[in-house]
Amino acid sequence: MSGAPFFADISAAGRRELEARAVTRRYAAGEVLFTVGSAARGLFVILEGRVRVTRGRHGRPHVVHEEGPGGILGEIPVFDGGGYPATAVAREATRCVVYTPRAIDAAMAVDPKVGWAIARSLAGRVRGLLERLDRLTARDVTARLAALVRERHRASHGAAFALGQTHQELAEELGTVREVVVRSLRELRRRGVIASAGRGRYRVTDWRRLEAVAES
Repeated sequence: MSGAPFFADISAAGRRELEARAVTRRYAAGEVLFTVGSAARGLFVILEGRVRVTRGRHGRPHVVHEEGPGGILGEIPVFDGGGYPATAVAREATRCVVYTPRAIDAAMAVDPKVGWAIARSLAGRVRGLLERLDRLTARDVTARLAALVRERHRASHGAAFALGQTHQELAEELGTVREVVVRSLRELRRRGVIASAGRGRYRVTDWRRLEAVAES
């Protein structure tokens, strides 16, 4: 189990310590891995699937980050001893290996690379959160949505694409509410930037205008 990509570079001794206390868990789409404030069960390394991590108040969650294969979750309480600071939900069928805090401690004692791997992940997470904060504060919702459409368009190599999320999930991703997302989609269609391709799919009809909106 410690052959997960996240711990690929650690020593055999470090792997043995991890394997002694590791558990593989599977989650169906929509199933909760952990909730904000719940006691830490360990460090999650995603082997298959995707997990969305959210935090919010008054019933309005915001996406903190999303992880796919090779991503890790739950680092903070492993080290500070508190509860999970956010809620993690599987976006699709997901398989994880969970390393208990005792396993992490034991592995770090025999191989410091374990700690460095987790520290690099945390540093990358903080950098990503700061970049996300910049995007959320510097652009309005339509511009943020246009930037997301641009990403999907590039990934599809110009073919029709799905945004891959419900309107509610898009709202959480963009830091707003569902009604605003619906209005922003309508606005992009009104401007001739995108057009519906049916079944929740879209195509870009004016690339230059999309670029202008995304960078506005």
